[in-house]
Amino acid sequence: MVALTETLYQDLALVTDQVGASLLCPFFVPTGIHDSARNRPQDGARDRPTTSQLVGQAMLGKAVSASRVTAQEVAHQVFDAVARGQFYIFSHPQALGSVQSRMQDVLQSRNPSDPFAARPELGEQLRAALRAN
Repeated sequence: MVALTETLYQDLALVTDQVGASLLCPFFVPTGIHDSARNRPQDGARDRPTTSQLVGQAMLGKAVSASRVTAQEVAHQVFDAVARGQFYIFSHPQALGSVQSRMQDVLQSRNPSDPFAARPELGEQLRAALRAN
């Protein structure tokens, strides 16, 4: 989505000044999207989630429910950013550290950094839960 929206932004800039594009990069915002699987049609055994999916859903649910930024606040951020012509919109600017880390990995041609480096106990907990079976 990032590359597609960046391309849209550039293409629009070539042909008009009246329409633009912005990219919302939300972090954990309690909207219910993390529970979107509830909308899928049931189709027997194929719909049973794997252990890793269950663990991932539980962790995502916990992160989303702990968020202090509401969907209404994000909406205000988006409207303000669009009015200023801002392209990248981050619901949680403090999460930019992970973006910066990823960019450094790319620029230095290194493997992706450990996303749990700042919270190793969380990484251990996740590994243990996923490797339990």
